[in-house]
Amino acid sequence: MSNRELTHFNAQGQAHMVDVGAKQPTHRRAVAAGCIEMQAVTLEKIREGDNKKGDVLGIARIAGIMAAKKTADLIPLCHPLALTKVDVELTTHTTPPAVHCRVSVETHGQTGVEMEALTAVQVTLLTIYDMCKAIDKGMVMGNIRLLQKSGGKSGDWQFT
Repeated sequence: MSNRELTHFNAQGQAHMVDVGAKQPTHRRAVAAGCIEMQAVTLEKIREGDNKKGDVLGIARIAGIMAAKKTADLIPLCHPLALTKVDVELTTHTTPPAVHCRVSVETHGQTGVEMEALTAVQVTLLTIYDMCKAIDKGMVMGNIRLLQKSGGKSGDWQFT
């Protein structure tokens, strides 16, 4: 762990929302990723569009975009942000059978968008699970992580 302090606690140790009012707005970007592994037959149904609930990847993509926009409603100390871009990329992989999700979120503001990107990944994968659970309850979501962030006082960061 770095020598940086946790910012969501005041001097008395109580949780609080960080004051970003004095920060200069900058272009902020974050990229997060994760995947959901499943049975081969489940992946085939997703690829063929043969799911009774509809287009699994299309609906999951919209859910991810909506989640990014609603992050402040879900995570208590997140600031509501005016997002300028949310891009949800979904790719299917055969070995092991899985859908990989990569989300990029951008804004021009006083605080970063890491939580929005991570929330979007989680909800995208949860939506895939919800749409396919009737045929595969054993799907596993994992490897959810921040890949990179840019902008702001702390500068750029990349997962290594």
